[in-house]
Amino acid sequence: MALTDLTLAECRAYRPELAVPSDLDDFWARTLTADEPGRAAYEPVDTGLTQIRTFSVTIAGYAREPVHGWLHLPTHATAPLPCVVEYLGYGRGRGLPHEKLFWAAAGFAHLIMDTRGQGWSASSGVTADPHPYPAGTVPGFLTRGITDPDSFYYRRLITDAVRFAQAAQEHPAVDGDRVVVTGISQGGGLALAVAALLPSVAAVMPDVPFLCDFRRGAQVAGRGPYGEIVEYLKLHRDRTGQVFHTLSYFDAAVLAPRATAPALFSIAMMDQTCPPSTCFAGYHRYGGDKELRVYEFNDHEGGGGGHQLEQLAWLHKTLGAKTP
Repeated sequence: MALTDLTLAECRAYRPELAVPSDLDDFWARTLTADEPGRAAYEPVDTGLTQIRTFSVTIAGYAREPVHGWLHLPTHATAPLPCVVEYLGYGRGRGLPHEKLFWAAAGFAHLIMDTRGQGWSASSGVTADPHPYPAGTVPGFLTRGITDPDSFYYRRLITDAVRFAQAAQEHPAVDGDRVVVTGISQGGGLALAVAALLPSVAAVMPDVPFLCDFRRGAQVAGRGPYGEIVEYLKLHRDRTGQVFHTLSYFDAAVLAPRATAPALFSIAMMDQTCPPSTCFAGYHRYGGDKELRVYEFNDHEGGGGGHQLEQLAWLHKTLGAKTP
């Protein structure tokens, strides 16, 4: 593992001019108002745990299609709780109900979104993506429907993510004014997009965020999903402009100036999956108050468990009070 991107000083100075579609706001307004949010269903799950209650969640996502997840609540909570809504990394699904208990153990409600069509690595997913798999798509998700913003996979996934944050705000066990969105990698990019599209969230914590500065990611990433764009454009050389125009609607760094909630970012300087310069593009363009933790010698694992403690301390400060 070595430094393969810009130095830290160069990353701090990196402020790319990113193309912003003229109809970006109209596109997302049209997307998010096409269907009213549906009713969420919460089914109790017996995990054998005594200090945390768990519910299997079904929430209407894009086109009111069912998206699953987990909700964890501390057993002895007596008042509405702040809630951490978590989006997952590329390839991951909601997994087993006992696998992610940190936030509930810390006194938060914790809502975890399954990722439609994914869940083949690290933890299983149960949410299908019922939309056709376009011919000529590179294996993975970054080129599914990439010639048209209306059919692009991440239009559906970002809409799902917004719907989960809205569902958290409406849950009777949650303080709707203290809903926080977070995630690692793909989840971090989704959290940024949600913060831009749902300004009522209280805070955002993007860790080593994916989906930022797509063109540079395709040019410099040493591994991971950005390479799917490269493989597609190797064959479809005449579609380069079209591809990056589509991606600009979903680029979290393009959306970031619209976000105003307080943010805590993490960036790893030896990250070969989400090159640090791409993450800095999202950080620099972010529209709200923001803090940054840099992990100089870490790869895509970022700050790991140590950074989670940084997040906990930051949330206690940002939300104004410790959880019950």
